[in-house]
Formats: sequence, structure tokens, C-alpha cells
Amino acid sequence: MTVDLHRSDLGLPAGRSYSAVVAVLRDDKFNGLTYAQDHSLPYFSISTGPLEIAPEVLAVAHRPNASPVVLASHFFAGTVALAVLQAAKGFGRVDSIHLRAVQAEQDIGGPAALSDLARWATVSSAGLVRRDGVFTWVLDTATDITRVDGTTLAADTVAGLDIPGLAFATGAANVQVDFAVSESGTEPPTEVRIDLEGTDPAGTSLHTTHALTHDAGQRPLTALGIALTVERLLGLRGAQVPPGVHTPESLVDPAYATQRLLEVGAKFVELEPAG
Repeated sequence: MTVDLHRSDLGLPAGRSYSAVVAVLRDDKFNGLTYAQDHSLPYFSISTGPLEIAPEVLAVAHRPNASPVVLASHFFAGTVALAVLQAAKGFGRVDSIHLRAVQAEQDIGGPAALSDLARWATVSSAGLVRRDGVFTWVLDTATDITRVDGTTLAADTVAGLDIPGLAFATGAANVQVDFAVSESGTEPPTEVRIDLEGTDPAGTSLHTTHALTHDAGQRPLTALGIALTVERLLGLRGAQVPPGVHTPESLVDPAYATQRLLEVGAKFVELEPAG
């Protein structure tokens, strides 16, 4: 089957039926979204960054009852956000979320992923954070990341849907995501450190640090993120998803996602809190 993104009918044979539209690469004309809405199909997208989601959001605003639309240009298609929510289950209140992600230079992805990154960098080089409840664009993004093995890498504070998604999912007043690229051959090639601060259910101060890693890099994590949300959209797990705008962390159970992460070879462990 060949899909033509320049055609409103996607070049698909008339009379054929489909279960969903999954956009894993850039669809400049959003014909895939229009096709999904025209046919009342769920739509899933991982290619639009935080400054690019306006067409998808407004498409839903103009046709609110047409289709469920999932925006998932999160780290690894939402698996990191779901791991954060699982780590936060022991908290009564979450005040701060700080993610530090590392990928090997040869593990960023293929041509479509590199094109997305280049486009996002052109749109804005600023990072997005939440500080004291205020979403703020940060122009000086330079920072560093200390890996689990103790090595330090130059990094940048970045913008992504994880920031507002986790802020609203947890109520955390402070959310930040830092990202670094390491030389290929370092182990593990993909690593995300999750620092949470807040209080436990009794009101006592609580600080936890978790690490999410995979020895095969980001690809199995991203693939799983796509599969988990599409599984939900197809009605294979959970109730039917209603029309409207959704995200992976608003649809998928974090405990179930964590179980599946471990099944695909990821490691998700609690560490001693960072100093």
C-alpha cells in the first residue's frame, strides 16, 4: 500500500476501510488528519513539536466530534512521561519534575526524525520550563547532565510536550527537561534520569530519583510508546476513546506501560537521590 500525503484521499482505494491514521513522520498538509476526521478514525501524531500543534488543535476545535486526536511528540512517544507518572505514585504532592535525557549520536533516528529535529531547531532554539507555576521560554539553554555512571555531558534545556503534559498531569509547579547527545558506543545509549520532589501522602518531604534505560537505544522505547497508545485508540485495551485532543499520558495506565517497558528490555530502577 502506498500513501500519498499530497492527496486529500491519501491515494487510498475507494471503498476500503481502516481503523486509524498513525502519522509517524511529518505531514505538511495534514491530509492524514483531515482523512481521519472525514472517516471518523482515531488519529495519532508524533511529529509536531510544542510550537507546531496549533493546526491539529484547531482542527479538533472546528470539528470537535469527528475523531480522537492524540498528540505524542513526547520523548519516546510518551513512554518517558508514563514512567514519570509511575514514579510519582508514591507522592501525595509533586512539586518538581526534572528529566535528564541522553541519547547516543547514532541513535537519534532516521531521516524523518532528523528532519523533525532540524525543523524544531529552526522554529525556536529556546527551551520551555515551568517555574513556580509559570510556563517560561528559556533563551540560555546551556546546562549539563550527570549520567548514572557519574560522567558529565554538556546539555541543553529543551522544549517538548512532556513539560506541559506532566505539569498538568501531576500539578507540579516546576518542570524541566534537559537533553544531551553522547558519543556512539557509550552504554547505555539511551538514559533518562527522573528526579521528583514533593511530599509523601503524610506531608513529609520526599525526593526520588529513577533511571529509565535501554541497551538497544531509543527505538524500542519509541516503538512501544506508539504501540501502547494505538492499542488504546483501537479499543484493544480500555474504553473507547472519545473525540477530542488527547496525549499518551492521558490515555495509558502508567503501571501497565511500565510493565510493558520491562517486557521489551528496558530497565526502570530507583537510584539514590541526586545531590
